[in-house]
Amino acid sequence: FPDLERECPTIRRENDAKNMSVLDRIAEIEAEMARTQKNKATAYHLGTLKARLAKLRRELITPKGGGGGPGEGFDVAKTGDARIGFVGFPSVGKSTLMTNLAGVYSEVGSYEFTTLTTVPGVIRYKGAKIQLLDLPGIIEGAKDGKGRGRQVIAVARTCSLIFIVLDVLKPLHDKRVIERELEGFGIRLNKQPPNIYFKKKDKGGINLTTSVSQSNLELESVRSILSEYKIHNADVTLRCDATADDLIDVVEGNRVYVPCIYVLNKIDQISIEELDIIYKIPHAVPISAHHKWNFDDLLEKMWEYLNLTRIYTKPKGQLPDYAAPVVLNSAKGTTVEIFCNNLHKSIMREFKHA
Repeated sequence: FPDLERECPTIRRENDAKNMSVLDRIAEIEAEMARTQKNKATAYHLGTLKARLAKLRRELITPKGGGGGPGEGFDVAKTGDARIGFVGFPSVGKSTLMTNLAGVYSEVGSYEFTTLTTVPGVIRYKGAKIQLLDLPGIIEGAKDGKGRGRQVIAVARTCSLIFIVLDVLKPLHDKRVIERELEGFGIRLNKQPPNIYFKKKDKGGINLTTSVSQSNLELESVRSILSEYKIHNADVTLRCDATADDLIDVVEGNRVYVPCIYVLNKIDQISIEELDIIYKIPHAVPISAHHKWNFDDLLEKMWEYLNLTRIYTKPKGQLPDYAAPVVLNSAKGTTVEIFCNNLHKSIMREFKHA
């Protein structure tokens, strides 16, 4: 009851105490993991700790009782063929980039936390309509509920692509921190889901099969991770060289795998030599949002990472309509059925052949 919490300080303090106890347990486990040496003898113990940590993080992300919605100004209706979220620390130039890319005014200031709600905008590129979301700046500890980070990251989970906007003068430190925040909220950047088959069953114990040699997981490690979830009967097939984190992600089942581009802003403040070094960072595009430098490169990379397919319709006896293509996400499939459903659900009922 969010309204009741606002009116009653006692309830709010009790909820804060519960959250703090979860945070304390997370801190304890992280400290123990940092103290534990990584080798084959400790793999069982580390796997158990990682599973415990994942369960606590889930509890923090979705507290018992539901908690309330995503927060005022955060829940923006999806429109267009794809959605891109701008994530970053305060005052790195997200709002300037939004204003100059989409022509939507997002308040810009020299002070931090200028943007307090999600500001949506739309651009058209290569015939596709792409929604842009300028999200409020996050701070370190966002995944643990600090600031409004939880709502910001919850919106980022719904995006087809994430732009992590970084200040080019301190990119690597900020990059690591933001990656850690997003990872803690179940977002996996520029990764594919692990090729692991997992199915619970009623009896028979843990049955582990592997189709490739494993350097991290063995039967005892798998058992220790699954026992944390009170799973004692399951079939597990590892079709890749999997880690404990991969198995936990599959068991949790709530991870999202999102492509990401690191937008290194303010290149007008560095030298050519420094720019050459910056270009070596994987998945990165250096730009100046203020001067609109290198926007072409950013948009081209955006198109590549969105992995969209354009299909042009051709009315009978007429030329193809190249102005308004039907845009499909290649990762979700480009079958005739998906194409028809994209046009109108009723088409498939009358469909005969292709």
